[in-house]
Amino acid sequence: MPRVKTGVVRRRRHKKVLKLARGFFQGRHKHFRKAKEQLEHSMYYAFRDRKQKKREFRKLWIIRINAACRLNDISYSRFINGLKKANIELDRKILADMAMNDAAAFSAVVTQAKAAL
Repeated sequence: MPRVKTGVVRRRRHKKVLKLARGFFQGRHKHFRKAKEQLEHSMYYAFRDRKQKKREFRKLWIIRINAACRLNDISYSRFINGLKKANIELDRKILADMAMNDAAAFSAVVTQAKAAL
C-alpha cells in the first residue's frame, strides 16, 4: 500500500481552523491545537447562548412591563390576564418598548386591560 502524504489536506484544514480563530487571545489564534480546542468551546458557547439570549430578553421585557404596570397601579400578572381577556395581542417586546418610549400609549393599553378584568 502506498504512503499517503497529507501536506495539502493538513494545510487546508489548519488554515480553515486558524482563520476561524482570528482574534482569540495569546496562542489560541496562532497554534493549531490550541486554536482547535478553543474553537470547539467557542462553537459550544455560541450555540448555547443563542438559546439563552431569547430567555434573557424575555426576562428583561417582563421586568420593564412590570415596572410600568406598577406605575399604573396594576400587577404584571393581572395586566397580562386583562390583555388576554380583552383580546389584545401585543407581545412582550412591543409592550416593553411602549412602556419605555411611549408611556401614554402604554397607559391606554393598561386602561383597556383593567376594563376587561
